[in-house]
Amino acid sequence: MTEQATAEEHAHGYITDKTKYLNRMRRIEGQARGITKMVDEEKYCIDILTQISALTSALQAVAVGLLDDHLKHCVVDAARMNSADADEKIKEATDAIARLVRS
Repeated sequence: MTEQATAEEHAHGYITDKTKYLNRMRRIEGQARGITKMVDEEKYCIDILTQISALTSALQAVAVGLLDDHLKHCVVDAARMNSADADEKIKEATDAIARLVRS
């Protein structure tokens, strides 16, 4: 089975909340543009850092939501179908968690 066939047969876990994720990412893009403008306008350092902290929190919230969707859908579906696939999905989730906690 090809990777494309697999993707067509299985929708990603976040697909039911795709609009929510897209809207949140658009707000995050706006926040990033706002920070760029603050730097361009030479705003106070602490104010810029405060906005960077808010942006980081927003991105982390999206990441946790996507991880939750991955666990609830992709990992569970793989476990129901084939243990080798489940092991792979769990490893992917573990690796993603490791990347998130490093940052």
